[in-house]
Amino acid sequence: MGRGPGRGRRYGQQGRLARILAPVLLLLLRQEDAHGYTLLDKMGKFGFSPGTLDPSVVYRALREMDGDGLVTSYREPASQGPPRRVYRITPAGEQALAAMAKDLEATCRTISKFLEAYSGESMDSPTR
Repeated sequence: MGRGPGRGRRYGQQGRLARILAPVLLLLLRQEDAHGYTLLDKMGKFGFSPGTLDPSVVYRALREMDGDGLVTSYREPASQGPPRRVYRITPAGEQALAAMAKDLEATCRTISKFLEAYSGESMDSPTR
């Protein structure tokens, strides 16, 4: 039995999150090296609501990008507790970010056209 419209991973927030998470993380790391919780804090300016993003999702994405060579990481001593892992974008990450930005621009144009058509259709079509 289906989950209904917009409820599955593919069409709901998880799908949207998966498509934007990597470019957002890479952009933040292009601005400065950072550890995971710093990145989580800064994601609010991209529309991520505080407390709604599971830190494990961000750390999993960072590990995957590290494995793919898009970021690298190093341990930084902390004043309290264990050393923290700090992430840095690599040249390959810079190239991937540029490609992702280009793809997002094209997606944005497509979405704009869809929303224009949807708005026009809603006004022109009879009520069901």
